[in-house]
Formats: sequence, structure tokens, C-alpha cells
Amino acid sequence: MQCRGRAMKTKLSLDSSFLQPTISEVFASTPIQNNFIFSTIFIQIMRKTTGGARPKKKMYHRVHELDKVMDFQKKPSLILQLKSIILNQKTQSILVRDLEKEVGFVKKWDFMAVIEKYPSIFHVSGGDGNKTPILVKLTEKAAKIAAEEGDVRQVMEPIIVNKLRKLLMMSIDCRVPLEKIEFIRSELGLMRDFKECLIPKYPEFFTVIDVNGFPYLNLEIWDSSIAVTAREEKLVAVSSTLEGDVTNFGGDHKKVKISKDGNFSGPFAFEMNFPVSFRPNMKYLEEVQKWQKMPFPSPYLSARRFEPADPKARKRAVAVLHEVLSLTMEKRLNSAQLDAFHAEYQLPVKLLLCLVKHHGIFYMTNKGAKSTVLLKDAYNGINLIEKCPLLRFNDKFVGLGCKRDDNAGKKIPLS
Repeated sequence: MQCRGRAMKTKLSLDSSFLQPTISEVFASTPIQNNFIFSTIFIQIMRKTTGGARPKKKMYHRVHELDKVMDFQKKPSLILQLKSIILNQKTQSILVRDLEKEVGFVKKWDFMAVIEKYPSIFHVSGGDGNKTPILVKLTEKAAKIAAEEGDVRQVMEPIIVNKLRKLLMMSIDCRVPLEKIEFIRSELGLMRDFKECLIPKYPEFFTVIDVNGFPYLNLEIWDSSIAVTAREEKLVAVSSTLEGDVTNFGGDHKKVKISKDGNFSGPFAFEMNFPVSFRPNMKYLEEVQKWQKMPFPSPYLSARRFEPADPKARKRAVAVLHEVLSLTMEKRLNSAQLDAFHAEYQLPVKLLLCLVKHHGIFYMTNKGAKSTVLLKDAYNGINLIEKCPLLRFNDKFVGLGCKRDDNAGKKIPLS
């Protein structure tokens, strides 16, 4: 009996370590370790016990198209990163031996593979008999397209400024630590030197202030004209194409049919996209309908006004997550980036649980270098529905890799 009690105590102590993982810890694990509730396959999760208990099965509802979004992003990301590295050099070229200083020893091999695979983008010279160092630069066509980036950046500037203003307006005190803005810099479309070139250019909107020894980006003027969410803008666009008022549910709630996909018309409804394999029962759909109709405060109102336990405040937190993701170029952030803004936006304490509960709105994937949260209504299959000018420029540049080149097929000795 004493041995059995000791064994039970050991089992409980082992299981307790799985009780409340943070979002970063769960996202950092592999798909087999994640304890989410959705995927299309059964995954066996082994738990440590003293007696070798049978493995438990968990059902996950995966959306393979959204998983592929991250897979397809790997090579374009390397191409664009290498382009920036080359153009940041004074000579607009880089020696292969110096590439390790820029990206590290391990990642250098990924870039070398990209250089070999895309001769229509990257031109290699030297290396003849090991007498001349191998040099990499952009091809003439690639350099011509890359020269257009300056014009694209000018078009993007007012868009990015508005995004920054919105991010600050949603925060509790209309200010966010500069290091956190830098953390999502590329996702917002900001240039590397935005602190020196962009922020001082708009003193009417931004100032950098010191808060407890840390620099914060502070909003100077509140503008109600831009305090409109992407969800509301989309609702206006849809209502303008339909007859009647789509923002009215009607007077008799009993006559409203229960939607099988969770979608309802109304000013407080979110677009739902459940996985194909997900088969909700009627009780679940009734709860979704009730939640969809529930009014909630705007994400642009201070979170201090509301009690976190209020159901309306919890729905508002979903709206905040939706809006933060909407402000990024590709409508996605990795888990660490989302975690970083807990304090500024009063995100749910159990953020992972919130994302899982609203899996018709958000999708979590472990594909790619880091775990990522995507906004479902921003994608049609693997394709992003709306692309900003900078993303269209990136597509144009990466698209050169699909074109044949005279040097295509030649093996270049990069090592």
C-alpha cells in the first residue's frame, strides 16, 4: 500500500507539469506534443506513468491549406532576405565567405542552396581555380526590379503610419515599447531604420518617451476617424453589395435559423471558417449564434473600462486579437510575437485556450521555423486574399525565380 501510494504521488506530480503551459511553451513543441483539440488525424500522446498506461488519443482538426502557407513561405523568405543583405553592401555584392558573418554558419548553407537554385536572381562570379573569391550579386533583371522598391516604400508609408497609429490607439495607455514594435517590424512592413527615418518624420503623430528607463512609442493625437476595425470595414463593404440591411437580425429571434457554419449577419458577428472535418452539433451552433449576436465594446476603447470576467469584455478580447493580426501584412504573427503584447492589449490570460475555443476565426500551425497564428478570413485556401503594395512587389521579385536563365542547370561550386 505504501509503495502504491508513493507511485500515485509520483504520477500526480508528473501530470501536474502539463496543467497550464504557456502559449509559447505549447507552440514551441512539435504537433505530436501539442494538446490542442483540433487536427484531422489521431495522434497518440504518451504520458509518463509508473505502470506504462495505454496511450490516449487526441483529435485535431487540421487545415492543410493553411499549413502549406508556412511551407511555401520558406524559400521566398530566404530569397528576399538575401536580396536585402546584398543591397545593404556598399558594393551591392557579397563574397560567399562573408555570408557566414551575416547569417551564421548553419543558415549560410540554406542561402547557398538558394543561390545555386535561382541563377535568374543571383549571379555568381569568381571561384576560378580557387584564385578569385566567389562573389554573389543580383542579376541585371533582378536589380532592375529591386530598384522599384523605393517607390513601393513611398506608397506604403502612409499605410504603415496608419497601422502604427492604430496599434497605439488599441493599447491601454496609447503607447507601446519600441522594442516590441521592432519585434514585429517586418510583419508590419517597416524598414530597418524606421526609428531614425519614419518616426521623426511624423511628430504630429508619434513621440518617443522614456518610461522607467525604456523607450516607448507614444501616440500624440487620438483620431476617431481611423478607430474602425478591419472587421467593420469588411461588413460595410459586404452590406453595400447586398440588398436590405445586413446589420439587422430581425425582431423575432425564433424565426432566425441556426447556421450550420456559424456565420450570421450582424454588426457584432465574426466570419467563421470551421475545418471541413469539424461537425458541430446543434447545441454548439446555438451557443455560437448567441455569441455572434452578443454586442461588445470596440477594440479601440481602453480595456481599463471593462471587467475581464464580463462576457462582452471576453468577446472584445477576440476582436482585439483579430484586429492586431489584421494590421500585419500577411495577417499572421508567430506565438512569441503575440505573447509579447499581453500587457499592452490586455490579452486573455489563457490566450492559448481563447485561440483554440475560437478556431473558426484563428488557426494555429507548427509549420515553418516558428509556431504561427493566422487569421482565417484573410485566406482563401493557401492564398492571401488582399495584398499590400509591398507584398505584391515581393511576389514580383521572387517570381523571377520561375523564369529560365542561361546559367540554369549549371552547378556552381560555392564551397
